[in-house]
Amino acid sequence: MSASHPRLNTRICDLFKIEYPIVQTGMGWVSTARLTAATSAAGGIGFLATATQTFDEMKESVAEIQEATDKPFGINVRTDAPDIEDRLDWSIKSGVKVVSFAQAPKPDMVKKLKDSGVVTIPTIAARRHAEKVAEWGVDAVIAQGSEGGGHTGEVPTAVLVPQVTSAVDIPVLAAGGITDGKGLVASLAWGAEGIAMGTRFLLSEESGVPQSVKEAYFESAVTDTVRTRAIDGVPQRVINTTMVRGLESAKLLRFPRAMVNALKFRRLTQTTFPDLISEAISMKKNQDLTWSQLMLAANAPMLTKATMVEGNHEIGIMPTGVGLGVINSAPPVEMIIQGIIAEASDILSELNQQKPS
Repeated sequence: MSASHPRLNTRICDLFKIEYPIVQTGMGWVSTARLTAATSAAGGIGFLATATQTFDEMKESVAEIQEATDKPFGINVRTDAPDIEDRLDWSIKSGVKVVSFAQAPKPDMVKKLKDSGVVTIPTIAARRHAEKVAEWGVDAVIAQGSEGGGHTGEVPTAVLVPQVTSAVDIPVLAAGGITDGKGLVASLAWGAEGIAMGTRFLLSEESGVPQSVKEAYFESAVTDTVRTRAIDGVPQRVINTTMVRGLESAKLLRFPRAMVNALKFRRLTQTTFPDLISEAISMKKNQDLTWSQLMLAANAPMLTKATMVEGNHEIGIMPTGVGLGVINSAPPVEMIIQGIIAEASDILSELNQQKPS
């Protein structure tokens, strides 16, 4: 293990009880038990993506992580899942220490978890959102700038993070286009107390993403991403493939294709048709989506699964942050974390040694 600079021992380390202020985010179909456990074992904290899992699969994955490491880890949940209350109750009883949210949490969820000693951390994309969830009592937030992969907001990371850190007193993690120690040091300068990364961990040895798909990421440049609404009606950053360009142009075919994928996803996650309708109504209310956008909302999981699980990037999508253009290998998670900490420590030490002229 690298000896890290004292400045890297932040409130995030104390909150999560981890060695380094580095978070691996919960990416659907990607953040498996293996990747989550590897991140936590290496001194950061990993989040299991449960939104694409059945309740039973979630239970099995949590047990697998607990068997692989005794270090703290978290789960990422969908707040609009029909069985969300059961999942949260089970997680509390099973000793899960941290819960992050794929959408904005509800105040009663935050209270239930906090009352049970579970740390809560949502991802936000605007200062007002951070202020709102802070009022509800969340323990920390991930501020993800527009450079981030998957669903993301409009404000760049370098603008969003300082806004959020100035607005709330709770610890803030910076996310969006961050891949290395330089990004960690910059985040500290913006007032953040650590970083959260998705793409960097997607491109790791422990990531189960097929090698052919990883190669497609390596071959892409920082200019090869697009932020589009064509996939599920909500802005999402992905690699700008022929498939994505086709979705954006074929508006008449988009909705029937989305409906087929929605029904496939329902079967995979064992969601009953009444629960699917209830979930759609909840999403429409909470996210202010049109019925057309709702039809698209279940499109993304299946298109992502086609790539991340089945390895078919010609018909799937590849969520990504803009940092993909500077990543050209998939080393073990421990090597990624140690490299980031070593680089950040060297930079901080050099800055401390510099004297004003």
